[in-house]
Amino acid sequence: MTHVITSLCLRDGGCATVCPVECIIPGKPEDKWPWFYIDADTCIDCGACVAECPFEAIFPESEVPAAYKAKGGEKLSMPVGTAGFAEVYDGKNHNGEPVHLEGTRTLAAGETVDLTFCIETNAEFFKSGPGYNA
Repeated sequence: MTHVITSLCLRDGGCATVCPVECIIPGKPEDKWPWFYIDADTCIDCGACVAECPFEAIFPESEVPAAYKAKGGEKLSMPVGTAGFAEVYDGKNHNGEPVHLEGTRTLAAGETVDLTFCIETNAEFFKSGPGYNA
């Protein structure tokens, strides 16, 4: 089993810093691959990334929620142009560097979303993602 970074990711990057096997990389270009991604072939399932993520975006693959219930205020990020994801997120990563994402939306308290699609998205990134192969 491995871990999966879901669309709750807002590119903090602390996960990549603490990964002992360097299996977490940022997607590029950001407009198409807005999250960080975990290489399942390299991940040792240590869980260090889970504790480091300020957005609680990382789950063991078998525990990625099909019915994630929002506390309210969480943001989902998707590739630019995804229907319903027109908000802009401007924040800072764990190094204090700016993060700018154009395909986000804010979740309302109690809203339920299925995050299991992120499992396949992560796998697809490593199969054909331009950021990984660049």
